[in-house]
Amino acid sequence: MAANTHFPVRYQYADADGVKVFYREAGNPENPVLLLLHGFPSSSHQFRELIPLLADKFHLIAPDLPGFGFTEVPAERHYTYSFDGLANTLIAFVDALNLQRFAMYVFDYGAPTGLRLALHYPQRVSGFISQNGNAYLEGLGDAWAPVQAYWHAPTAENRQVVHDAILNLEGTKWQYLHGVRDPETVAPEGYQLDTLLMERPGNKAIQLDLFLDYANNLKRYPEFQAFFRTHQPPALIIWGEHDPFFIPPGAHAYKRDNPNAVVELLDTGHFALETHVGYIAQRIRDVIGNAIG
Repeated sequence: MAANTHFPVRYQYADADGVKVFYREAGNPENPVLLLLHGFPSSSHQFRELIPLLADKFHLIAPDLPGFGFTEVPAERHYTYSFDGLANTLIAFVDALNLQRFAMYVFDYGAPTGLRLALHYPQRVSGFISQNGNAYLEGLGDAWAPVQAYWHAPTAENRQVVHDAILNLEGTKWQYLHGVRDPETVAPEGYQLDTLLMERPGNKAIQLDLFLDYANNLKRYPEFQAFFRTHQPPALIIWGEHDPFFIPPGAHAYKRDNPNAVVELLDTGHFALETHVGYIAQRIRDVIGNAIG
């Protein structure tokens, strides 16, 4: 573990497609790259405990996607907040850092964003970890109901329903705690920080635009699945089984296209790293670390 001393976590920015992308970086640059892609409503902050546990084995890079965390999007950029837009920025970020080969850890929004990156650079993907990162229709749980109503009828009324149900402290805290056996083991700074950043001027409109655009991810699922069938990357599918958004059938479905994928369900909810970070880190070492060197 001495490598951690020599390669501490660094907090940096990169210019990517006119966006000032904030990212966390740790580990020896000579080690295999592990790209950590967060989900809604979080940021690279969700990997704060995972990064030190893997910094002796991997070169870890965790960016904040536009609209999240500390990434800055200049007004003059006239940014379009869609999953294609997020993916284009991620591709530019990978280019800016000259990442020629990488495994990726995807969670929630990180899945459709990261899988677009995989379609763009399929030969660069050395391994794949999905922690409640969905790519199959059967993985969508009942908690999507108000958002699905918004997809089918994007009215001001349905937009307000999503706003009121999700974009506040109560909604964010619920995402962190639902399905967790012992909620007292979940640190409050995660959902508090997410909520504070969401309260920045204009950010809730960004989130509502992304909720509406999420419907387009479902149209891309066949392409994502074809990537797994064609390239068969070493894969760890590790899932909080009580997640109301992305349910266990979505985890098992990965084996349909990548039969060698390792699928595990954990006794926790959506934000599995909040309760099982040590175990997930060890499984990444066992399944992905051993496969890619």
